[in-house]
Amino acid sequence: MFSNAFITLGQIFNKVVYGNNDKNYEYYTEVNNLLELVNSYYNYNGWFSSEFVKMQLKSLTEMLNENEINNFANKYQLNNIQLSDKKVKIISAGNIPLVCFHDIFCVLVSGFKLVIKYSSKDKLLPMAVLSILSKIEPQLKDRIEEETGTNIKFDAIIATGNNNSGRYFDYYFSKYPNIIRKNRNSVAVLTGNETEEDFKSLANDIFAYYGLGCRSVSKIYVPQGYDYNIFFKNILFASDIINNAKYSDNYDYNKAVYLMSDAKILDNGFLLLKQDRGMSSPVGVLFCEEYQNLEQLGEYFNDNKELLQCVVSQTEIPQIKTVCFGQAQHPKLNDFADGVDTIEFLKSII
Repeated sequence: MFSNAFITLGQIFNKVVYGNNDKNYEYYTEVNNLLELVNSYYNYNGWFSSEFVKMQLKSLTEMLNENEINNFANKYQLNNIQLSDKKVKIISAGNIPLVCFHDIFCVLVSGFKLVIKYSSKDKLLPMAVLSILSKIEPQLKDRIEEETGTNIKFDAIIATGNNNSGRYFDYYFSKYPNIIRKNRNSVAVLTGNETEEDFKSLANDIFAYYGLGCRSVSKIYVPQGYDYNIFFKNILFASDIINNAKYSDNYDYNKAVYLMSDAKILDNGFLLLKQDRGMSSPVGVLFCEEYQNLEQLGEYFNDNKELLQCVVSQTEIPQIKTVCFGQAQHPKLNDFADGVDTIEFLKSII
């Protein structure tokens, strides 16, 4: 249902990312308007640089590839789904641009009406995207509602937030069929055999979206006795990250806190490396921890699956699914957040 509209949307994203707009293109105006918004979004939210907004659009372009969508639609038998009058509410997070997109896609292709409560940190971009979708497929216009303060009745809810808001969501929306998402983090496992290209890819997993995404690597696990100078040397090319004022402020603040508390840190001028057993590091900081063997590490990850979004590594780790360096920020259509199949959830409320 509505698969073709999303395929066309992916083509529009592609033109925005690569700047290959054509005046004869049917959606020429929409491409130009979206590009203008992307290039100015930093003024709306200082975390959303045009570089990272385009990175998200590029990832979504890959996700909305015609073959990917058709395979997804065939797997879940979406082409023959009947339109439903039931409404699914999405409460969006605002940590990275268009973080709510996959949920929007799942709700609409499953035939449900969408009620969306935007994050104040990321409102203009998803509004623009939904407006374009409604122009591509006019039938969608009456199937999308924005919650602006007046409570709109709904039949199920998908809410994303942190652990604090998650507890509120659990309590307040317990009577509805729901998916409630809380804090999750991504980690990387190094073996000491990484190449220069591996580190380049890993740096993207660490610094993309300034580390604010649940798929951003917030911690590295390294073998005992690891030489951290190798890591620092191979990520120096990413030093421009410090030029973002918000990132720089967080880096400076966390550095001051650690120095005042005599915490042991390594510092390369744009990233603080701190040994810590936790997984959720603050902006400008990367936690690290040494491991004895991959078997024990895999067992630990398996026991703490509820804390992990993804594990990045160039080597297989027992008991756990991994993604290659550089792929953390490029999920496929069937890479559901928190490992919860959104389509199967939606099918259960028909």
